[in-house]
Amino acid sequence: MSLQKQVMDKMKEAMKSKDTVALTALRALKSAFMLANTEVGAGELSEAEELKIVQKQVKQRKDSAAVFTEQGRNDLAEPELAEAAVLEQFLPEALSDEEIGKIVEKTIADVGAEGMKDMGKVMGIVSKQLAGQADGKTISAIVKAKLA
Repeated sequence: MSLQKQVMDKMKEAMKSKDTVALTALRALKSAFMLANTEVGAGELSEAEELKIVQKQVKQRKDSAAVFTEQGRNDLAEPELAEAAVLEQFLPEALSDEEIGKIVEKTIADVGAEGMKDMGKVMGIVSKQLAGQADGKTISAIVKAKLA
């Protein structure tokens, strides 16, 4: 079942249970899917593209919540975090820092990276390999630590 179909099913459930937070988040995600479908053209979105859209939506909400929290507006931060939690159910389970570290070490050995000058190579490979399972900031921090 495609991610878009899953979102529609969850939307119906949210409507029936009158869960406004979930409904808001799911409607925004559906809108993002529709926008991407029209930009790409007549073709269907691939699973990887759908995951990228979900990740982007989650990141937007977490970033907004961080800004609201900095400004002391917890009343605005809480709904953003709740929506992010609703959307995270569509992402694959995130890997731990340990697991990411092992993959980074293996990639460094495979590529023969010897320092920070090779960070771009390593980041490119690891980012593709861990798409949807790890945040870019986390990957970058681990790669820097291993190459330093």
